[in-house]
Amino acid sequence: MTPKLRVLIVEDSEDDTLMTLRELRRGGYTLEHVRVDTKETMQVALERQPWDIVIADYTLPVFSAPAALKLLQTLKLDLPFIIVSGTIGEDIAVASMKAGANDYIIKGNLARLVPAVERELREAKERYKRHITEQALRDSEARYRLLFESNPHPMWVFDSQTLAFLAVNQAAIAHYGYSEAEFLQMAIADIIPPEDIPRLHQTLSARESNQKTSIWKHQKKDGSLIDVEVVIHALTFAGRKANLVLVDDITETKQAEQKIREQAALLDIATDAIFVRDMEHNILFWNKGAERLYGWQATEVIGKNAIALLNKSEETLPPFAAIEANLLNTGKWQGELHQVTKNGKNIIVESRWTLVLDEWSHPKSILTVSTDITEKKQLELQFLRAQRLESLGTLASGIAHDFNNILTPILAVAQLLPLKLPNIDDSSQQLLKMLESSAKRGADLVQQILSFTRGGAEGSRTIVQVRHLIADVAQVARRTFPKSIETQMNLAPDLWTVLADATQIHQVLMNLIVNARDAMIHGGNLSIGAENLWIDENYARMYVDAEVGSYIAITISDTGTGISPDIIDRIFDPFFTTKEVGKGTGLGLSTVMGIVKSHGGFVNVYSEVGKGSRFKIFLPSRQVTENPPDSNGELLNGNNELILVVDDEVAICEIAKTTLETHNYQVLTASDGIEALALYAQNKKKISAVLIDMMMPGMDGSTTILTLQRMNPDVQILAMSGLMLNWTNAQQISLGIQKFLPKPFTAEVLLSTLKSLLYPTSG
Repeated sequence: MTPKLRVLIVEDSEDDTLMTLRELRRGGYTLEHVRVDTKETMQVALERQPWDIVIADYTLPVFSAPAALKLLQTLKLDLPFIIVSGTIGEDIAVASMKAGANDYIIKGNLARLVPAVERELREAKERYKRHITEQALRDSEARYRLLFESNPHPMWVFDSQTLAFLAVNQAAIAHYGYSEAEFLQMAIADIIPPEDIPRLHQTLSARESNQKTSIWKHQKKDGSLIDVEVVIHALTFAGRKANLVLVDDITETKQAEQKIREQAALLDIATDAIFVRDMEHNILFWNKGAERLYGWQATEVIGKNAIALLNKSEETLPPFAAIEANLLNTGKWQGELHQVTKNGKNIIVESRWTLVLDEWSHPKSILTVSTDITEKKQLELQFLRAQRLESLGTLASGIAHDFNNILTPILAVAQLLPLKLPNIDDSSQQLLKMLESSAKRGADLVQQILSFTRGGAEGSRTIVQVRHLIADVAQVARRTFPKSIETQMNLAPDLWTVLADATQIHQVLMNLIVNARDAMIHGGNLSIGAENLWIDENYARMYVDAEVGSYIAITISDTGTGISPDIIDRIFDPFFTTKEVGKGTGLGLSTVMGIVKSHGGFVNVYSEVGKGSRFKIFLPSRQVTENPPDSNGELLNGNNELILVVDDEVAICEIAKTTLETHNYQVLTASDGIEALALYAQNKKKISAVLIDMMMPGMDGSTTILTLQRMNPDVQILAMSGLMLNWTNAQQISLGIQKFLPKPFTAEVLLSTLKSLLYPTSG
């Protein structure tokens, strides 16, 4: 590609112009040219467009090369200027060169034109580069001078060898109190404590970077010491190795930080949870009390959103819009909040929020002080419940006498009339039987109300063998329940005894089997069982009312309709019932709870809609008062096997994890089926067994197990559930379940079941 050349020709002869152009084209240039012959036309051409070179004849009728050169210089255009003339002498040529022309060529020797043009174009390019560099240097120096002199922070330059000040800005003079002349007579050693001089030399000699930031103490002219953050940058100053220093006085900042640390130490002593969040609820400060209450360390929560962290359920989210509006209007808010801890525990806190303003009185942050009132609220709830029950008891006691007085003659008349009127028709006899039955039912209802309101405290207690009571209620079920309900009984052969009122325990069992019958409208299986159980700390942690010791565990389970999660927490409330009007009083389960608690026991319920319910009654046994049955703990220890525990209940996961890790197992935990599959895929070759809950939201246990089997047909499965699933061996095998663990479980049962799964042939 031929180079393009923009040439301005100052010439009055058209022929001479054509010769010049022909010579340039021979040199390989593509030309863009304009010929001018006066100062005015030349100036117009120069202003209209840029040019690469000017070629001028020395003498023109009304113009000349010196005049054209002077015009270029006036316009401050640095363009190569070559004189081409046939009459110029050597003296004139030298004078023209001194005036600024770049070269002169005789018209009779135009062969020199192209080399001269090429040379001048190269030199013009180099001059342009030098000009740009010099201009950049001037701009840089100007910027440096501006930044140095006008910087609000103290700045200076000092010699790297002697440490003497070479230059200081006005901010340094004002801040330190020395004049510029005084500064230039001093060295860095004059403002730094002597003990810091070795560290300064060490800092300057370090070669990691030519820029260093560090904290120092400096002494001002008045003798006061200040804390400063110093940025040192190596440079060359007036030909000497030097350092540019930028100083930031952080004395007040350090004092403020120290004050904050002292205040934080005081805040950490407080038992309340104290934390600070910005207006977007991102946590800025988190004291020790907050760590103790919520379980998260400060390093885990700083920068995280407090609302997302402490409020996991949409149902418990407070009306933050209203709270913030009140906070902005009054500067404070106080109320109760339902929150969650790191381990998933639900708590209730009394929270006090205070709006913190900045120096312009704009909202800056929110100081939150929260007190755990969970136990207080539980006690209040228990107290209110006790008051409610006491009121019911007072009411029942007050009307029982009158109600029984009303029922007694009704019942007596209903029984006497058939004797007085032996010849009445069958229809009338049926009505009298119905009257007698209703009166008896009313009397029983009064006794049930009294038994409930008095907490089952009536009756004498003796040593009772529960197997006889269970056998009796099982017999009642077989004889009176529909044939579509199959009753099974499973009792431990060496069942312990309890200190109890046999009549009340019989009432508990009857209430539960009647409820089971009503739940199995289309028939099903009723299972009644009892076993001896030693409750250890592991088991007791799962239930508030449980204590370590020996118990009789009576289980009544059905395959009926089950109980919805929405109401399962209310089934023991007095007069709460899901049965139709006239078919239930709502006192059956309340009576059960009152009797069991009066015997020092507790009740566990597990149910799933469409699959049935299981009620487990725990009654303390007086027969075993020593230590729990011996078990060889060493034999139950693992061999560092990795176990995957899957359960949506955080407490169950944590208890199983702690138990297994205590007995030499490694544990991974997952809160649902999806997480379990992801963990298993990552650790497939390491995991020895999977302990999985069958009833989980989303992907349930069965679906998770089938997916695990596709990933590994030999996966070892230990299923656990609070509901005794009526599976056949074939169904368990089809699901790939090797062992089943009923919930809740003791540490011994968990360990022994897992051991038998991993080592089926050992002992």
